[in-house]
Amino acid sequence: MGKLFAVLAGTVALAAVMAGCVARPVGDFGRARPSFTHDVAMPAVGARLAASRGEPVSNFNQTDQEKLMHDRVWRFLVADHAKDWFYNSAVELQRTRITAATDMTFAIDRYYGWLKQTHFQSSTVRYSRVGRDIAADLDTIPATFAAICAVEEIDRQRAQALAGLSGIEPAVAANARARRTENDMRINWFARALTYRFQSYDYALDHLLVETPHDQSLAVDAALSRLSNYVKQANSRDFCARKSGPGWAGEIVLPSRYQTKPIDTEIIDQK
Repeated sequence: MGKLFAVLAGTVALAAVMAGCVARPVGDFGRARPSFTHDVAMPAVGARLAASRGEPVSNFNQTDQEKLMHDRVWRFLVADHAKDWFYNSAVELQRTRITAATDMTFAIDRYYGWLKQTHFQSSTVRYSRVGRDIAADLDTIPATFAAICAVEEIDRQRAQALAGLSGIEPAVAANARARRTENDMRINWFARALTYRFQSYDYALDHLLVETPHDQSLAVDAALSRLSNYVKQANSRDFCARKSGPGWAGEIVLPSRYQTKPIDTEIIDQK
């Protein structure tokens, strides 16, 4: 029966891919749009498939903190504005657990490929676009870190409750452990996605400097340096830092690999 279900689920997933319906639908401001297929049907199939692969699956209801973390993290897993340079369809299959993790194989040249193929009014506008994309990430990372920190605290409280309460059924304890593993998987995915974004921007900037050199690259490089510190913090699982001042991750700027004169902060908008 389990094998039959897996075959049927795989057939459904393949049919969805061929129909071009896999990528999660988005609404205003790039936010996920409610969808029975993506919010109910695909996760239900994915839970069965994940269990068949031996992955932990919890049937606990999500806490408000977990829901918020999923919403915040999802923004970093996709890039709808750039014509699927972020493998949006593959991301949705992984998010709903229909497939195992595939994001480790994503190629970092796709963002530059999108920039190169997209028509801009001038070559300098591409630098502005990279700068705006990095700035959008920098603006939303602190709230995402805070949401992840809140979930880590929820997991700590669950573990504390399990250790201090008697009469908790083994199935409930197993569910709690599975939920913590699921949360860890999502948090680790976010760290990889943030790293992938940084590497993609870095690759694009290097190649733009060769293809269409411009002083505006200095401002982009400075923003990329700030992003690199968040990447290091995420990969260290340091989401709950309560730091401020010139030395914290969002403010420190590494020495530029290009800077030989004052930064040109001019932003040229695409027409």
